[in-house]
Amino acid sequence: MKDKVASRKRRAFRIRKRIGDLGIQRLCVHRTPRHTYAQIIGPDSRVIASASTVEAEVRKDLASGGNVKAAELIGQRIAEKAKAAGVVKVAFDRSGFRYHGRIKALADAARAGGLEF
Repeated sequence: MKDKVASRKRRAFRIRKRIGDLGIQRLCVHRTPRHTYAQIIGPDSRVIASASTVEAEVRKDLASGGNVKAAELIGQRIAEKAKAAGVVKVAFDRSGFRYHGRIKALADAARAGGLEF
């Protein structure tokens, strides 16, 4: 089990290093078995916008926060909040998670909401 976590952390470090060199905002995604979280983080490590399945407005619409439907909703919400904050172009930081399932659904929904990766 430790090897799986260590591999994810290594991938996350590589991704963040590459994004840090670009010096632009990043859409950072984290997932747990029960919830999905997304944040837009500026180059100065300041959180510009955030959305998660823990929020009260989101929880009333969902039966579970750990599925693809919830990830799509979070992708739409983070895109709306980012556009309201004046952010249109971001780098996608998947935090070392593989690009499939919930991570892919969130990214596709954020793109559909107007964010450019």
